[in-house]
Amino acid sequence: MKINRDKMLFIRNTPEEDAAITAAALSDPDAHPIYLAPEKYRPVGRPKAAVTKERITIRLSPEVVSYYRAMGKGWQTRIDQDLQKLIAEAQPAT
Repeated sequence: MKINRDKMLFIRNTPEEDAAITAAALSDPDAHPIYLAPEKYRPVGRPKAAVTKERITIRLSPEVVSYYRAMGKGWQTRIDQDLQKLIAEAQPAT
């Protein structure tokens, strides 16, 4: 594959070039192809959470955003936790 970095244009090998590269690699006695069984493949990224959150867009005042962002990483999770506490407090006791 050739890369023209000025335009970031990716040019794929022709089938003939690909066949020549593959034949050269297979004829090399020091090259050992690696074959992985499908069960050996690992999924990319972190595992899906058992309980997922809903993605939304919300507008907050700059003061609220500044306050939570100042707490560091996880500020959006802390907003969620504080809202959950507020809901729990507002629900009547049974």
